[in-house]
Amino acid sequence: MSITTTTHLNFRGTARSAMEFYRSVFGGDLQLMTYAQMGMPAEAPGADKVVFSRLQADGGFRLMAYDIPGTDDTDAAATAGRTRREYGMTLTDRTFFQSLQGPTLDEVSVLWDHLSDGALIIEPLAASAWSAGFGMLSDRFGVTWVVDVQPAG
Repeated sequence: MSITTTTHLNFRGTARSAMEFYRSVFGGDLQLMTYAQMGMPAEAPGADKVVFSRLQADGGFRLMAYDIPGTDDTDAAATAGRTRREYGMTLTDRTFFQSLQGPTLDEVSVLWDHLSDGALIIEPLAASAWSAGFGMLSDRFGVTWVVDVQPAG
């Protein structure tokens, strides 16, 4: 049996702009559908928000997202929790991080550069005890990404 897991991000009205941003970072095919396209009356509040989206890119990258019904465009970065470095440790009240690994520092550096546009850098991308490159950031949509180079072997 083959099982695939895909992260599904929940936004407060910014799913479309987030997924378009991620497509600009990772490339690939973006499918997107609004609540109105699923039958919600066009004049209903939130009908233009995203009920389904999926980004699939080369190399197996997949990401899904939607807008939580009944929410507004509240700044997700401000309401998603906080992650910071103190005393050499990562402290957070977030329930998950999105992990992104690549085979070389050159490859992950390109993705890091794109993701860091408008982001809060928690840990700069640099060599670590376990990886040729490790970094952590919270992007402009409040999603925390752990980016690192896969260990050899």
